[in-house]
Amino acid sequence: MSLDKGDDSLGNTRETPRQLSREQFFVLISAASINLGSMMCYSILGPFFPKEAEKKGVSNTVTGMIFGCYALFDLLASLVFGKYLVQIGAKFMFVAGMFVSGGVTILFGVLDKVPEGPIFIAMCFLVRMADAVSFAAAITASFSILAKAFPNSVATVLGSLEIFSGLGLVLGPPLGGFLYQSFGYEVPFIFLGCIVLLMIPLNMYILPNYDSDPGEHSFWKLITLPKVALIAFVINSLSSCFGFLDPTLSLFVLEKFNLPAGYVGLVFLGLASSYAISSPLFGLLSDKMPHLRKWFLVWGNIITAGCYMLLGPIPVLHIKSQLWLLVLILVLNGISAGMSIIPTIPEILSCAYENGFEEGLSTLGLVSGLFSAMWSVGAFLGPTLGGFLYEKIGFEWAAAVQGLWAMTSGVTMGLFYLWEHSQRRRSKLENILGTEEERTALLPDEIQP
Repeated sequence: MSLDKGDDSLGNTRETPRQLSREQFFVLISAASINLGSMMCYSILGPFFPKEAEKKGVSNTVTGMIFGCYALFDLLASLVFGKYLVQIGAKFMFVAGMFVSGGVTILFGVLDKVPEGPIFIAMCFLVRMADAVSFAAAITASFSILAKAFPNSVATVLGSLEIFSGLGLVLGPPLGGFLYQSFGYEVPFIFLGCIVLLMIPLNMYILPNYDSDPGEHSFWKLITLPKVALIAFVINSLSSCFGFLDPTLSLFVLEKFNLPAGYVGLVFLGLASSYAISSPLFGLLSDKMPHLRKWFLVWGNIITAGCYMLLGPIPVLHIKSQLWLLVLILVLNGISAGMSIIPTIPEILSCAYENGFEEGLSTLGLVSGLFSAMWSVGAFLGPTLGGFLYEKIGFEWAAAVQGLWAMTSGVTMGLFYLWEHSQRRRSKLENILGTEEERTALLPDEIQP
């Protein structure tokens, strides 16, 4: 296979071929399809589901838990699928995940026929859980296949494919909002579910098979590396920020600005479009200039924190909430999110290889599973705490609390990089001094007659 030559991965300085091979092109198409389809299915609920849930007697806190349970089961499934990716097979995991995801999306569209109260709530949880497991399978396999096919340009490829993730986030809310407004609750889910199912035959045909031996390392060894643990904390904070908006932003916009459901979805465009546009740039810079990754991680989180302080805005600032300001802050948040998210996987891969992890599909499965799992932790806590805080202290203060999480992760990551830099300088200085001492010790022997 032509791509096997690239298996020596990130540590290799070999230039990536300028032209894509046929296999790489097909991998990009498959990954783009799952990014687009999954993000549309994920984001479609935002504009109208909270209101529908209220009609069924569901509180904002429980609605947040329905959003959040998706991430909890995504977390558990990602760890399992990442560990056993080689045994299950990356292609089978990818296709099976898409099939289940399309089916349960359609099932979500008939939940309005379920009686209100506990039965409706239970069915929402069950369908959302099944969707989470299927998404975890597909996205874990997708990340691993991409890193295998493009070993020397992981960040560039992932950043470029975030265009399709952003496009899914862009299209999902307004499309869902307008279909809901025009045809009712069922049509948005049935429409999107059928689109995902129609992608399956294409991916079965074009997606390549990658064989690999199971690795000896575990998630525990990976996550206990200090740098990886801190990057995981960064991923948590960023995904929590995104997840916080799902159950809260649409309600805030409806109450504050009295927009119809179809237009509420358009408010999400600022965040998703700026994230999609900026991600390829940060991916390219991360691969071309790896030393910039640490600064992207740190400053991306700090800027995100500032955005959430201004999202309401926080009352102590005495700034009047206006629609144009809200959209502007969401645009800036999308850029800062791209700055922070894209470098995380190449940073984890580099750290893993430096600490003895084998270079192959097994490690790629661990890293992609870890990323998905850590993203899911934040995506569970963000909507759950967001819905609760929205009820207790209002959107403005809830967003500010969310911003503190991003600030903490950014500052902590920055302090670690400063400590790491000082340790490397100290080690380098000790090596220089040790070499000079050896030369001094040898010098008298050299000048003896």
